[in-house]
Amino acid sequence: MTEIKAQLNYHRISPRKIRTVAGLISGKKVNEALAQLNFLSKKSSLPLTKLLKSAISNAKNNFKIEDGDKLMIKSITVNSGPVLKRYAPRSRGMANMIRKKTSNVTIILQEQPK
Repeated sequence: MTEIKAQLNYHRISPRKIRTVAGLISGKKVNEALAQLNFLSKKSSLPLTKLLKSAISNAKNNFKIEDGDKLMIKSITVNSGPVLKRYAPRSRGMANMIRKKTSNVTIILQEQPK
């Protein structure tokens, strides 16, 4: 059983928002996951679609797996990346910190057992 891996690092969407979409496609076949991501109206569905297609092409190029229908998503992990700290002015000369969160997403595919 070979494991195919693809990563998306430092994406500018918070991990909490990506985890909702990642939970929908975890454990599914690749074709089902792509279909579900295609019709989902969340902002994080596009980068996850690109990441999944990248993992499929990794399987074809690096592991010589020609049939992409035999692949399934083993796991998706969404971790937090570095936080960009910005400041916004407030009244009486004060400033509030704005945290712009980033995400690191790792997807692992595997071949379905026959």
